[in-house]
Amino acid sequence: MEYISTRGSAPALDFEGATLAGLASDGGLYVPREWSRFSKDEIAAMAGLPYAELAARVMAPFVGYSLTYERLLELTTQAYGRFAHTAVTPLVQLDEQHWVLELFHGPTLAFKDVALQLLGLFFEEFLSRSDRNLTIVGATSGDTGSAAIDAVAGREKVDVFMLHPKGRVSDVQRRQMTTVLSPNVHNIAIDGSFDDAQAMVKRMFNDKDMTGRFAIGAVNSINWARLMAQVVYYFAAGLQLGAPHREVAFAVPTGNFGDVFAGYVAAQMGLPVAKLIVATNVNDILHRALSTGDYSQGTVTPTAAPSMDIQVSSNFERLLFDLGGRDGAAMAEQMAGFEATKAMQLTNAQRQGAASLFQSARTDAGEMAHAIRWAWENCGELIDPHTACGLHAAREAGIDAAIPVVTLATAHPAKFRDAVERATGHRPSLPARVGDLFDREERLTELPGDYDAVSEYVAKHATPKA
Repeated sequence: MEYISTRGSAPALDFEGATLAGLASDGGLYVPREWSRFSKDEIAAMAGLPYAELAARVMAPFVGYSLTYERLLELTTQAYGRFAHTAVTPLVQLDEQHWVLELFHGPTLAFKDVALQLLGLFFEEFLSRSDRNLTIVGATSGDTGSAAIDAVAGREKVDVFMLHPKGRVSDVQRRQMTTVLSPNVHNIAIDGSFDDAQAMVKRMFNDKDMTGRFAIGAVNSINWARLMAQVVYYFAAGLQLGAPHREVAFAVPTGNFGDVFAGYVAAQMGLPVAKLIVATNVNDILHRALSTGDYSQGTVTPTAAPSMDIQVSSNFERLLFDLGGRDGAAMAEQMAGFEATKAMQLTNAQRQGAASLFQSARTDAGEMAHAIRWAWENCGELIDPHTACGLHAAREAGIDAAIPVVTLATAHPAKFRDAVERATGHRPSLPARVGDLFDREERLTELPGDYDAVSEYVAKHATPKA
């Protein structure tokens, strides 16, 4: 399996190369040269498999010769052995049509663990084959940072620098990052938004002075390996609800578009996905893009769902590339225009292609709180604000009653205790395995929202590539 850049001019890489590179050298994102597809019989044969084995089956076509199937299965077994639920991503029924897929049973209580526990093992596996050191630079709106840090803390040949917007993540999210004191972990709080942090990360990947000295790698969903691992739980949920003989719809709380793009990949692989419902909060650039074709950056509005407080969704480029005929030169031109003007109109082909599978919804603060309250009062389920955006969108989507609708529950409600308590009157407790979080020592560095300050800090503390 070869990986090509959405912008057309970076060299093609194998799975190992794409995993270690993260972002392509031309500023694009790596995607498989073609989508692997399973037959109905092949999908049906996956029913009932343990999650680790299902993961190896689904991912094997994308891994190619970089890992044997046996080694891939060993890594998935190791990664998912750390989860608190033996099903890894269990389904919970809310009513006759609606389900939630609990993705928060990993060590940091968020869906990012499903991919990042495995990505950390991929890094260790591939780095062991050479003398190379990897400098991971990432931006987080809350959950990616803690999951990535947990996955690579203490691992050899890896340094991780995680940027988060100062004061714009929950106290639990911050402490899950800043209380990890491993010497290879560096937490950076910047003045600014998540979009500012993400822009710095992308700039570093294209900074020849930095890339000449350090092997810069990514843990954000710009890294294909992370997104690939998220495809698996769509198959897990679909199989439990009757796939491949029954269609399933999914509602996905969305900021950076990676989680919902994984659903798109599952559909390309043969999973019968009836609809992907893109759920945004008031930071609704994706809702505007999918409903009107207007992909224009606005001002980020802080909300009770901070991981969705985003106005530039990096993974959307992967979808636009695929729907636009996989024309790298055209994609590069389209993205250059967006980066220059902060505005872009989708082409007719992109809009029509998206409409066949996607619909979208915007959730305001009142609707978010109502969804949290509805789940608690009617189903006895506590959900976090991000999941609430997805559930609101799912219940308003108008999906045929014969089709089950699965809302992805992206974070444990205890990560957002104040918002959940305001909506329900019930304050969720942290699981015992992280119950001492507020007694742990914190360590972080505060920096201005300035690229030079951040790159200077990274250069001072990172290990050169070899």
